[in-house]
Amino acid sequence: MSEEILINVTPQETRIALVENGVLQEVHVERARRRGLVGNIYKGYVSRVLPGMQAAFVDIGLDRAAFLHASDIINQPVEGAPPLPEEKGGAPINELVREGQEIMVQVIKDPLGTKGARLTTHITIPSRYLVLMPTSRTVGISQKIESEALRNRLRGNVTAMAGEMNEGGYIIRTAAEGADDEALRADMEYLRKLWSSISEQAKAASPGNVVYEDMPLVLRSLRDLVDVDVEKVRIDSRENYKRALAFAEQFAPQVAARIEYYPGERPIFDLYGVEDEIDKALERKVLLKSGGYLIIDQTEAMTTVDVNTGAYVGHRTLEETIFKTNLEAAQAIARQLRLRNLGGIIIVDFIDMTEEDHKRQVLAALQKHLERDRAKSHISEVSALGLVEMTRKRTRESLEHVLCAACPTCHGRGSLKTPETVCFEIFRELLRVARQFDVQQFLVLAAPEVVDMLLDEEATSLAELEEFIGKPIKLQVESLYSQEQFDVVLV
Repeated sequence: MSEEILINVTPQETRIALVENGVLQEVHVERARRRGLVGNIYKGYVSRVLPGMQAAFVDIGLDRAAFLHASDIINQPVEGAPPLPEEKGGAPINELVREGQEIMVQVIKDPLGTKGARLTTHITIPSRYLVLMPTSRTVGISQKIESEALRNRLRGNVTAMAGEMNEGGYIIRTAAEGADDEALRADMEYLRKLWSSISEQAKAASPGNVVYEDMPLVLRSLRDLVDVDVEKVRIDSRENYKRALAFAEQFAPQVAARIEYYPGERPIFDLYGVEDEIDKALERKVLLKSGGYLIIDQTEAMTTVDVNTGAYVGHRTLEETIFKTNLEAAQAIARQLRLRNLGGIIIVDFIDMTEEDHKRQVLAALQKHLERDRAKSHISEVSALGLVEMTRKRTRESLEHVLCAACPTCHGRGSLKTPETVCFEIFRELLRVARQFDVQQFLVLAAPEVVDMLLDEEATSLAELEEFIGKPIKLQVESLYSQEQFDVVLV
């Protein structure tokens, strides 16, 4: 697997493209005026405790109060409360926090739609090889490190080093697979000093202030995205190239040699057609090479993916055609979830298969293609209705929510009333006002498509209505009106 990371930087925006074998797989966008909050640590103020929801709202200085669930709170009772049960999240919320309490919290989910940020008191601070957990004493390891011998060696070494420093627990990241003990120890020392600094800042900070802000996207990409498969990191900003190189030389020396400055006149995202792929990722319809296609719809509650055969007719039986389309769709779906950064509940409607073995193979293909996804996912079996339910961890807004806004004409519905429907609404409105008001005539203002229909297909109906109410009806085109918009003016 050959990977490249392309970094496009402007004063207003930073964009990261992860390309595998020449195909775009992930896009990360960070805008100067709206940076993500995930990973930031705040001195918070508990503004409201909700026992019925086992949660609290915490003011961290944002427009909307952030949400803190009992399961995300370390089991340390507030002053005067009885001892808590041992299990995590086992205590009532009002025994964990109280209104007016100052509390150090970390953002684990950005504000999404109408929801505020989600918080935790289980602080984690990542570096290149390790993640420090100051409130824990355990040592975990990434599931992507498969060698049992290597897992045991890394876990044993990190456990011993952590015991020497007596400074919290750690998660060993996938990047540590090729790291030696010296690099791990340096990482641990860096995290220890950083946590000490954060703790001191938190003591002096006022509620609602940030005490630790995660690194900008360029540096986060070096920390989180670069693994052994990444051959090059190409940056089109000289200033950010120098900053990235200095960061890599200090914290990831083996990555420094792979960082390149891209001075070309041709935009860096044009090298692999990234701009075109981003545009395609904002469309509902995704074409498959076989002629089939996917329809992807996002709602606030969930994302649905519908698989269709389209123009693909196959060469053998119908069942074989459906199976081949579903296999291709499984690979495309895994890519689209990463590319669009879709999360939460996802419902996939594969084309109905009758053979159980085909169902198992399609699910196995979907699971396999999701293995390279950094976001955790869980896939259920095919339901009785032929649907596959899955979840994918969501921490940041999807690509569509970052780059797009709801249509001001349809207000996010994705459809408009037809001109015929609007004509009938106008007829009903004319009847209603004719019964209420005594006027000389009526003036109807409407979009061009609606006026055209009133003068053509509905001309007879309009004339009959005019005769029925006994008043003339004039029409006026308003080119700035949407298709659904109209006004009846009393003259």
